[in-house]
Amino acid sequence: MSRLDHSSDDSSVDSRAEDISQDSKLEFSEDEETLITRMFKLVGERWSLIAGRIPGRTAEEIEKYWTSRYSTSED
Repeated sequence: MSRLDHSSDDSSVDSRAEDISQDSKLEFSEDEETLITRMFKLVGERWSLIAGRIPGRTAEEIEKYWTSRYSTSED
């Protein structure tokens, strides 16, 4: 049984490593930040449209970046 427990521990470690990797991708260049801001003013929360203008970025990354950087409590 310890083998099964060990293998599940490995998958949680892999999962955490993946999360860290995704967080480090939230580092955007100044050019990317400027483009995201300009595009957001033009098209709003159309993340896939914005991501289409930035090679190597996904809509999820753009949205996560935007909400972490510019989130407001206007809800």
